[in-house]
Amino acid sequence: MQKKFLAGICAASFLFVGCRSDEVTPVKPPVVKVRQVSLSDNAQTENYSGVVRGRYETNLSFQVGGKIISRDVQAGSRVLAGDVLMTLDPKDVVEQSHSAAAQVNSAKAQLQLAKTNYNRYAALFKEEAVAAAVLDQYKTQLDAAQAAYDAAIAQAQQSQNALEYTTLTADADGVISNVNAEVGQVVAAGQNVLTLVQTRELEVVANIPENKIAAVQIGQRVSVDFWATKDLVSGTVREISPMADSASRTFAVKISLPDLPSNAVQLGMTANVSMVSVDTPSAIVLPLSAIYQTGDAAQVWLVDGGKVSLRKVEVTAFDANNVQVRGLAAGDKVVVAGVHKLRDGQTVRTAN
Repeated sequence: MQKKFLAGICAASFLFVGCRSDEVTPVKPPVVKVRQVSLSDNAQTENYSGVVRGRYETNLSFQVGGKIISRDVQAGSRVLAGDVLMTLDPKDVVEQSHSAAAQVNSAKAQLQLAKTNYNRYAALFKEEAVAAAVLDQYKTQLDAAQAAYDAAIAQAQQSQNALEYTTLTADADGVISNVNAEVGQVVAAGQNVLTLVQTRELEVVANIPENKIAAVQIGQRVSVDFWATKDLVSGTVREISPMADSASRTFAVKISLPDLPSNAVQLGMTANVSMVSVDTPSAIVLPLSAIYQTGDAAQVWLVDGGKVSLRKVEVTAFDANNVQVRGLAAGDKVVVAGVHKLRDGQTVRTAN
């Protein structure tokens, strides 16, 4: 009787265990967050500091040498075209002008004498009183006197121009940004004494590192905002320096600003230049969390057919949040979170 009871308990136990095994729920594949690679992933925004400058900056100088006797402007002065900026002592130039005028009078007298002699001998030649050779001699003297007179006239005009050159005037509206000479100083012709910045057209000059300059192109549209005015304007890359600065190893990029909203933007103000740089089509920007590092090799998990597999990539650049890699193609689905919990060939579910 006892044996039959124990057998019944065992049979019931086996039946109970069998029922429980039928109720076990299968383990579902883990859910992973993925990003599908597209060609637009290679675009990123770079920010550079810049300085507002005038597009046209002219180094002004006198066309003659002399001693400065007056300076009518200083750094920061706004001037109009034709305004007098500096003046040289004109005494020496005036004396040269007087000397040139005297040379003109002398040459004119010599020309009159040569004309009189030629006319006299021309009349004698008609009467066959002198030979043709004699007349030719006086004709040559007349031509020489005429040439000397013309040269004296030109010299006198040059001296008159030099007298006008003792006054330095502005050739356009603008601002004096630099003063390089003072009253009492003797300057040579062509020596820089002032710098005039024309204010009718402003631009921003930004210094681009040598590892980023390849992504900047002439005509590229950029965004420029100013720390002082909070204005945001659109600019265009106008000029790229062909050579890096010897000290900073950066390239100067000039950005034209055709649509400034107000006159509040002044020379020398700080600007922020935002450029959308596009690297080669094979360069993709991903979150830093997508990288699965094993030793020195950087890899990412790709999802294909519901399973994950590792793909080796080349890291070209990175910052605190993102990494730029090569080795992926458009359409690839990359796991961007929880990469260290996966194994090769594992079945997963995706969640964008």
